Amino acid sequence: MSTGKVWLVGAGPGDVGLFTLKGREVLEQAEVVVYDSLVGQGVLAMVPEGARCIDVGKRAGNHTMPQGGINEVLLEEAQKGHRVVRLKGGDPFLFGRGGEELELLTEHGIPYEVVPGITSPLSVPAYNGIPVTHRDYCSSLHIITGHKRAGEVYDINFKALVDTKGTLVFLMGVAALADICAGLMDGGMDPHMPAAILQKGTTAAQKRIVATVGTLAEEVERQGIETPAIIVVGKVCELADSFAWYDKLPLSGRKVVVTRPRQLISSMAKKLREAGAEVLELPAIATVCVENNEVLGRALDKLASYNWIAFTSPSGVRIFFEEMRRQKKDIRALGNCRIAAIGAGTKKELEARGLFVDLMPEVYDGVHLGETLAKIGEIGCRVLLPRAKCGNPELLHILERAGFHVDDVPTYDTVYQSQELIDEKAEFDNGNIDWAVFTSASTVRGFVETTQGLDYKKVRAACIGKQTKAAAQAYGMECFVAKEATMDSLVECIIENS
Repeated sequence: MSTGKVWLVGAGPGDVGLFTLKGREVLEQAEVVVYDSLVGQGVLAMVPEGARCIDVGKRAGNHTMPQGGINEVLLEEAQKGHRVVRLKGGDPFLFGRGGEELELLTEHGIPYEVVPGITSPLSVPAYNGIPVTHRDYCSSLHIITGHKRAGEVYDINFKALVDTKGTLVFLMGVAALADICAGLMDGGMDPHMPAAILQKGTTAAQKRIVATVGTLAEEVERQGIETPAIIVVGKVCELADSFAWYDKLPLSGRKVVVTRPRQLISSMAKKLREAGAEVLELPAIATVCVENNEVLGRALDKLASYNWIAFTSPSGVRIFFEEMRRQKKDIRALGNCRIAAIGAGTKKELEARGLFVDLMPEVYDGVHLGETLAKIGEIGCRVLLPRAKCGNPELLHILERAGFHVDDVPTYDTVYQSQELIDEKAEFDNGNIDWAVFTSASTVRGFVETTQGLDYKKVRAACIGKQTKAAAQAYGMECFVAKEATMDSLVECIIENS
């Protein structure tokens, strides 16, 4: 077996949007992922399904695996011929002990690459409105590890730091905050120098306490803070309230789970992130095409005989045209067929393939699609209905009662999906998630399947329509319904009710 390779990848500070393009590209090809506790959940949700994951922990004072053990794991997995991604919070070379992990690989001739990550000393202050440098305030930045062993004194020249007159950022120093502030004042710093502690920056749990070097420890004791957090000392801290752009976004501080299939999740997640939400992409269902679909094959052979093709989901569109491509048929095979779409998302999927819809109901559901089509179609017209196996039977009944000849062709099945890296039930139990977004009744059922035992009264459900709401209410969720069955309306629903 050939030797594998290791990629040391910085996962950034928490916001999945700050994960680098190269990091994502490498992660998508991983066979083994070795990850830390500080890697953001949004990045963990990107780990490919087939990858084997190894949790090596690493939080201050609580290591799942000692550093030497981590080094050995990377070596052993690479020697087995695997593509190994070592995911580290922030940047692997900034107090991430990345250099130590490369030493053993270098010694044994294992190839590796380093993918830098956006580091918290820059990004977390930025999300809190603190520019770490500013021409009117300072001209240098100094990053210091605040970690020290219990009972030991700091091996830091605090006076030298004070003399730089620059911004100071201490990482891993929450437990020793009082000692750090005392050291700076003993080194000659004015007790009135602005200082801040920044909790879980770039995530929905972001929190900021701004005080002075002389009062910060007292304020933290009074207001409370959770790790991970960084300490920033310098005049630039007084700009926080003026420049705090992230706090002003409508969904700042909100964490939202999106449950729709992975192929469809990106547009919804993007809209929520633009509104300031931390988005966790945890698909509750997946769409799987019907294998060896002879019924669909026969329908494609006689496409020109249909008067209408009615699509009821973006997935139905995608799978239909994938099968056409497999059979080497292009849109000319559609002849004079007219196209109906259940809603805006399906319409968008069709337009991406150069097809403009002839009919779309005002209310985006199967019943209204059937009623609208029945009003304009002629008795005896032929309709192809390529859709999910578990499609709404009422749509078919409406068309048949109108005198249409309907070929109801199952093109895909819906299966429940789960992942192991994030305990979704625990996140809701602990009150860490503000909203779950459901775009169909099947996403509700898939969510319930993967969170069994959860008290669903704790779930605030944003639902795309009445059928989805009914499914969520059946489990006791607190439900809110979008005014229209669109992604934009669903985001507006969450904003209005947050």
